[in-house]
Amino acid sequence: QVHLVESGGGLVQAGGSLRLSCAASGRTFSDYRMGWFRQAPGEEREFVAAIRWSDGRLYYGDSVKGRFAIFRENAKNTVHLQMNSLKPEDTALYYCAVDPYGRASYHLPRAYDYWGQGTQVTVSS
Repeated sequence: QVHLVESGGGLVQAGGSLRLSCAASGRTFSDYRMGWFRQAPGEEREFVAAIRWSDGRLYYGDSVKGRFAIFRENAKNTVHLQMNSLKPEDTALYYCAVDPYGRASYHLPRAYDYWGQGTQVTVSS
């Protein structure tokens, strides 16, 4: 089992920044991804960003490219999501997730076996 704990959500004005963090504990894997998804009310869960732990390769959703950055702290088994130039449409519940096997479909929720409880991000206009 993998346990994920997210933190860092909150309320921010449009144009502002927030940093989300996700600390992982429990079972480890040789080649896995940690990713972020988000879900607004009435919407499907949307891929935001991911990082492949073995080589640090990064993946981003089209709607956040150039504004968000994912990075890791290896020693703490923690991944961060730095969110800049936030827009009201970024408002959602943000989830951290782990894909234990580095599946090709990194942008799909079904590729991820473990999920955090979510942290709310609200961007006011």
